[in-house]
Amino acid sequence: MMAVPVDFIHGLQWRDIPVSAQHAARRSLLDTVGVAISATVTPTAKIICDHAASQFGAGDREGASLWRDGRIVSPAGAALANGMTIDSIDAHDGNKPTKGHVGCGVLPALVAMAQATGQLDTEEFLASMVMGYEIGTRAGTALHATVSDYHTSGAWIALAAAAIGARYLKLNAEQTRHALGIAEYHGPRSQMMRCIDHPTMLKDGSGWGAMAGISAAYLARGGFTGAPAITMEEDRAEHFWNDLGSRWCMEEHYIKLYPCCRWAQPPVEAIFALKQEHGFGASDVEATGIDTFHEAARLATHHPATSDEAQYSLPYAVGVALAHDGFTAEHLSDSALNNGNMAALRNGITIGETDEFNTAFPMKRYARATLRLKDGRELVSPVMEAIGDPENPVNDDVLRQKFVDFTTPVLGEAEANSTLRTVWETESATTVEPLIAALIQS
Repeated sequence: MMAVPVDFIHGLQWRDIPVSAQHAARRSLLDTVGVAISATVTPTAKIICDHAASQFGAGDREGASLWRDGRIVSPAGAALANGMTIDSIDAHDGNKPTKGHVGCGVLPALVAMAQATGQLDTEEFLASMVMGYEIGTRAGTALHATVSDYHTSGAWIALAAAAIGARYLKLNAEQTRHALGIAEYHGPRSQMMRCIDHPTMLKDGSGWGAMAGISAAYLARGGFTGAPAITMEEDRAEHFWNDLGSRWCMEEHYIKLYPCCRWAQPPVEAIFALKQEHGFGASDVEATGIDTFHEAARLATHHPATSDEAQYSLPYAVGVALAHDGFTAEHLSDSALNNGNMAALRNGITIGETDEFNTAFPMKRYARATLRLKDGRELVSPVMEAIGDPENPVNDDVLRQKFVDFTTPVLGEAEANSTLRTVWETESATTVEPLIAALIQS
């Protein structure tokens, strides 16, 4: 059955993709670029870019850029650094069946390969992006179904990046099989719940997966062997691949509105719903209870010391929702983290889980908020889900506004709006040079 994925990797054309999936790709491209630009000022971005420049030299050919930095490194180094940069602000798109992400590794791998090989045709770029989403999403779903541990997104991003690398390097079918096998074997099957319990810069392993995948493609080109990729070739994984090219996973990704773990976003919506209905302020709240599912309940750090801890803290997200009318990357700043009033607010937040919400996960992520106000009233929200799921998507105007909100602190309002137009209109451009220029401009 392996011939079908290999043919798909090398043969998919932009014109073959349904208009609805093409539009989903445009949306994910805009969203991921916006988060990437927002994230280029994080401590993680500086550390990993310096590391890539030091340890992943471009050699005498085939270099790629570090975004909003300007230094040239190897394609694998660029995929690593730019992928980790995106992951340092947890506001990029995701997928419920994989319980993780694809785009935050696909875009860095794709830009690196387009730069390194000089293949800048727009339709080739966009078709390769969709192909990467399709391979990565299916590989992630197959991995969850065939192994016992819950691995980070880097595990399946590695296969998506290898597929992109194989396409841009024009590997033959056997080399492509080896690239996928190498990527699967070397991809970071790291423990997701460890990083939930102990949040650090490791995040979802996305950059490491992108680096492993691009490295795998170059290794396969050089004759290194590694087939098979068992999540693609084993009989028990076959059904995940049978509808490749007829069902479009590209359309099954959600958009996040807030820079925190997706699991913390239903409680945020519950708080916003109560505030809109009852008109109270943070100073009116005595205590807050959140009922949710087990995995979300483990986002339990009440007083995060870093941005990375705050993004994996349900109490922090709820505190922001109580105190503010929105939640952007600026709420992850040092001044926000050290706000004493916010810390006191979080002291009154408790988290529980319910059997009903546990059973619904991962296809449904539910939360309910119960607030006790200082005037004695008790307010209970409806059961809420995060906004932006594929079955209940935000419209394009909301997505564009998110882009501006996230990029303006880095670019300024005028450049943020100009970059928005460049990225949104990528499909109508002959090449992706304007898109790449917007990413790498330092």
